[in-house]
Amino acid sequence: MRILPDGDRAVLVELPGLEAMLGLYAALTAAPPRGVADVVPAARTLTLLLDPSADPAEVAATVRGARPGAAAGSAATVEIPVVYDGPDLGEVAALTGLTPDAVVAAHTGTTWRVAFTGFAPGFGYLEGGDPRLDVPRRGTPRVRVPAGAVGLAGRFSGVYPVESPGGWQLIGRTEAVLWDLDRDPPALLRPGVKVRFVRREP
Repeated sequence: MRILPDGDRAVLVELPGLEAMLGLYAALTAAPPRGVADVVPAARTLTLLLDPSADPAEVAATVRGARPGAAAGSAATVEIPVVYDGPDLGEVAALTGLTPDAVVAAHTGTTWRVAFTGFAPGFGYLEGGDPRLDVPRRGTPRVRVPAGAVGLAGRFSGVYPVESPGGWQLIGRTEAVLWDLDRDPPALLRPGVKVRFVRREP
């Protein structure tokens, strides 16, 4: 673990991998160090956003002494119904050597897990799927990807919570609401939450 200053009001914690990040994230969100306003996870780092009264040295000492916990939401499983008619389904099939139906079976056949969030409010990077679905991003990103689009990029899957530009391979769409300010918490997908995709007919 390395702990580094990140500007005037944040601390960056570098970790050896995803599991270490999720364990420390669980510990720090269950019992936030004094002066930590938010904990932002990424693949191998945590960014601790500090309030003005925080002592960065004290925060760092608390982080070093934290014992990893179970990932937040690790008991929860979210089912996301998907219509698999995405514009890149055929391309993904060609890249993987699978038929389109086999791509769908691979996507729905394993339980994914939210590794971290980012890019847009409510966007979860899902890992742990079928390794055959490890495909590159599109060579040319789309200017507009609709909300609810389900995509693949590298070893991750994800669902676009809002319309935005994007370069993931789009294999389907869902009506699930990923981000809702009237919901507590607003994000449907949070680090540690398990996800199962379920095929739905159009």
